This record gives sequence, structure tokens and C-alpha cells, in this order.
Amino acid sequence: MRQAILSGALACLMLPAAACKIVPNPDPDAQSEASAAQTDEARMAVYVEDRWQGEVLPVISENTVSYDDLRARLDDGLDAAGAAHGLRPEGEANPWNFVVTGSGTVTEAKLDSRAAKMQVDMDGDGSADVTLQLGPVIRGTALRDAMPFIVFTDFRDQIEFAKLARAMNDRASAGLEKPEGDVVGKEVSFTGVFTLRAAGDTPEIVPTELSMGGAP
Repeated sequence: MRQAILSGALACLMLPAAACKIVPNPDPDAQSEASAAQTDEARMAVYVEDRWQGEVLPVISENTVSYDDLRARLDDGLDAAGAAHGLRPEGEANPWNFVVTGSGTVTEAKLDSRAAKMQVDMDGDGSADVTLQLGPVIRGTALRDAMPFIVFTDFRDQIEFAKLARAMNDRASAGLEKPEGDVVGKEVSFTGVFTLRAAGDTPEIVPTELSMGGAP
């Protein structure tokens, strides 16, 4: 056997260079770097999908407050409302995030845009009190920042962390049954998350549930 191997090796040496090609082993570090550079968005999408049902939705369910109850609590100040109903996992340096549920009347809608949204009157006075961001282009990082299991230091850098926020917004938008046609004057019910930096700001809500004409 040993003689056969040696004979084969000698035969290869005697052939022209083109007949025996030496293929170097790939550099695993180079492969890892290339993979990481190409798949940030895909990896964040997988991260979100893996946790959506088992972690994200339970956090939303356990922390949902009615819009009316939250507005009443905000009369006592933002921090009072935050202590009662808010989510701020990363500490006092960050704004409060809230999960609300409620129903109202659509006063204005822009549905033919990638940044689709609806303005909703929640108290019957004819003016909009909240904005529902339907997406797929959604502003803000409320969904990411409300999750207690998400910690910045678990991610590579600020760029990856920003892509995580985008992936969470994408997942929320993809899970909605988007309304069509003229919805102004119709009732909409929703559950969603928003960041509030001042008690008087208009909430820009990222819905995780949405229905026209009834409870989500």
C-alpha cells in the first residue's frame, strides 16, 4: 500500500504542472468576515423571527394598557405613567416605551406609500390623537427598546443594533392585515408600541395587531 502511494506521488511530480493542481485551503477567518458583512440584515431577521412568538409577543401581552388608562396616568406626569406602565430596560437615560390598546376613528390615511400610516381620533373630538405606522417603512426603535431581553452589549456594534430595530419593525408590519381603500371615518382597533419623550407628544405607534371596525 505504501509503495502504491509513493508511486502515485512520483507520477504526479513527473506530470506537467497543469496536470497536478494544488488547491490551498480557504482562510476560515476571511470566510467568516465575508459572511458577517453580507448577512447582517438576514441574521437580524432570523433573530427576530426566532423570538417573535415566544418572547416579543408575551412582553407585549403582559404590558398592554388601554389608551384611556395611560392618558389618565400621564396627567400625573410621564415618569408616573412610566413607573406604572412603561418599559425602559436600558435604564433612566432612555425614554419610556409603552404598549397600548384602543379604538378610534380614522381622520386621515396615507396607505399608498411605503411609509403608510393613519391618523386616529381616540376621544371623539374630531382631531387625531395618535399616528399608526403601518409601514413597511417605520420610524423609531420602540419595539426594540421595549424588549427587556434585548441588551446592546449582546450585539456587535451600533450598526447591527440599528438593523435589529429595522428587522423588528419589518416583522410587525409584515404581520398586519393592511387596510385598503377609503378608511377615513371608519373605526380602527389596535395594539402597539411607541416611545414617549414628553407627556404631550403625539404617540407614533407601531401596531402589532390591527383591525378595521372591531377589536384587534
